[in-house]
Amino acid sequence: MYGWIWLIAGLVLTGAELVAPGVFLIWLGAAALFTGAISLLFGLPLSAEFALFAVSAFLTVFAGRALAQRAPIISDDPLLNERTARLIGRKVIVVEALQGGEGRVRVSDGVWSAIGPEAAVGTWVEVVAAHGARLVVEPVPPDVQPRLSEGN
Repeated sequence: MYGWIWLIAGLVLTGAELVAPGVFLIWLGAAALFTGAISLLFGLPLSAEFALFAVSAFLTVFAGRALAQRAPIISDDPLLNERTARLIGRKVIVVEALQGGEGRVRVSDGVWSAIGPEAAVGTWVEVVAAHGARLVVEPVPPDVQPRLSEGN
């Protein structure tokens, strides 16, 4: 009875997915398109259309969620959103002495909070881990310390 309205709603919902991506509206749009097609084919009463939409929306959202969990997104850069983890392994210089286990280090053109063993200003340390926004550092032996011209 309201098949065309369901089809239009389905197209609007799938189009809205392009404007506000989140991989959710597409499943509701698919359910509305399915409801519209069945309504046009069989002439269902309005209450049956709503029931069919509810069931098909549940099934499509559930199926979409299962599909998304089975096929995880693989990135070329797995640390893209983990800024501190990207610094692990870098050699940095102490700019505020590490005293009592805390101090500050220079990383490129920024200064970061650091935790680690006692170290004087100007000492080279290596980032070995990250705890939140604080870098965990360890001293670098003098024979492997980088030169200042290496961009650190």
